[in-house]
This record gives sequence, C-alpha cells and structure tokens, in this order.
Amino acid sequence: MDIFIRIVIDVILPLFLLIGAGAYLHRLFHFDMNTLSKITTYFLLPAVGFVNIYESDITSDVLLNILFFLVLQNGTLIMLSAMMARWLKLDRSLGATFQNTMVLNNSGNFGIPVSQLIFRQEPLGLSIQIVVTIFQNFLTNTYGLFQFISASEKKGKMTREFLKNPIIYALIFGVVFRVFHISVPSFLWQPLEHVADAFLAIALLTLGAQLAYMNMKRIPRLMFITIGSRLILSPFIAFLIILILHIKGITAQALLIASAYPCSRNTALYALEYNHHPEYAAQAVFLSTLLSPVTVASVIGIAHVYF
Repeated sequence: MDIFIRIVIDVILPLFLLIGAGAYLHRLFHFDMNTLSKITTYFLLPAVGFVNIYESDITSDVLLNILFFLVLQNGTLIMLSAMMARWLKLDRSLGATFQNTMVLNNSGNFGIPVSQLIFRQEPLGLSIQIVVTIFQNFLTNTYGLFQFISASEKKGKMTREFLKNPIIYALIFGVVFRVFHISVPSFLWQPLEHVADAFLAIALLTLGAQLAYMNMKRIPRLMFITIGSRLILSPFIAFLIILILHIKGITAQALLIASAYPCSRNTALYALEYNHHPEYAAQAVFLSTLLSPVTVASVIGIAHVYF
C-alpha cells in the first residue's frame, strides 16, 4: 500500500496536474494544435533525446546483459501487436496507432521516478531503468515513427519523411558524442538543457489539450485490448522471458517492473503530428496512466515476491 500511495503522489499526481492544465488552457484559449505538435516533435523531442543519451552513465557490461532481454520482449510485443491488428481487421492508420500504444511505454518521466522510489538502495535497478529508457527512445523514434509514416505515405516518400525527422539525428549524435567522449560547448549545452527541461511540461500540456474535448464516456472496445495488452500482457511476457533466461535478483525485478508502464505519451504526439487517430492515442495514454498505479504496484509486489 505504501508504494501505491507514493507512486500516486510522486508520479501520477504531478503528471495529471500538467495534463489537466493543458485541457483547461486549451478550452480557455483554443491552442493551435498543429503548432504545438510541430514545436514538440521538431524542437523539444530532439533536444531531450540527445541530452538523455549524452548524460547517461551506462557501462557496456550492463547494456549487453540487458539488451538481449529487451530485444526478445519488445520483439514479441511487436509480432503480437501486428497479428492482433490483422486479426481485428484494423485499417492501416488505426493499426499503426494500436500497435504503437501496445508496444511503446512511458519509461522516461514515469519509469525513472518509479525506479528511483523502488531502488533507492540499489543503484543497479535505476541503471537498468536508464538502459530501458534509452532502448525505448530508440524504439519509439525508429519503429514507432516508421509505423506512423508508413501508414500514410508511399515507400519512397515514407523514407524521406523518416529521414527528415530530427530525432533520428539527435539520437545518433547523442551516441557518437557519448561513445567518443566529445564535449559539448557550454554555449550550446545550456540552451539544450533548457529545451530538454521544457519537454515534459509542454508534452503533457499538449496531451491535455488533445483530451480537452474528448468524450470519455465513449470508450471504444478496442481500447480495453490496448490497455490490457500494455498493462497486463506486457509484464506477463516479460515474466516468462525472465524465467526462461534464468534472470534473477535486482536485474529481474527491474526488467519486470519496467515492462509494466503505461502507454508512451510520444505515441500520442506522433499520432497528432501524422494524424493517425490522435484522439484514440491520447485516450490510451490517459486511461493507461490513470489505471497504472494499481497494475504497476501489483507488478512491483510480484517482482519482490518471485525475485
């Protein structure tokens, strides 16, 4: 019960205050959603991607030990989501949104604070969460972005659209600068930090604006599959893979907990940018985050009991 209350107070409540502010301000001032989307996608997101990778303190040993699990777990989710989208006979646009909400999770501003709470005395737990966050960043801005672009563009144009997105280059530069220990001049680093710091607030205000006029009384049946897959099926798959790979201790706990986080807010941002059912994506993020204290706290309990 203590961990549940702390997750609600320290993680969920701050998120929903910003989401609520965005919804209220949009109703009051009627934001230009296209402008908000462009600022977030082409300015704020590349900065936070570069800064997060550049500042991460990840050793090669930790990365190699965890990478195989992440590839297996996310690869399984990708295959299952594609099969489910085909079985449900979703059109390409809705299918892309459905798959991204199922595969991608909010491992950054949700996962890292939760890990800080759980693994206060175990630095390895937080290090693993940082690895997972970096992996999710790459997955979101490669697989996730590709899904949305491919749903609306022809092959040639799709490739151009993918290569036009600055987050791809931000991630590459972040890795290069990190690996080769290249220093960023202070006159560049300070603006980058300021922009990165602004990302969370603007992203959640944008999400709130997307939800401002949403009719939450009309929840499509597909939403229950999306939320169930993200909050329940994902940690169940992770649990099986952990058992198969004989992962134990803090590593097993951290990986299982990291698999249970709600839908990624970036899915809603990209859905808005590329106009692939942005209301559905925003609703998935909102509802999965709203329900996550119960499911995440349950997964934390299971992780501590079994590992």
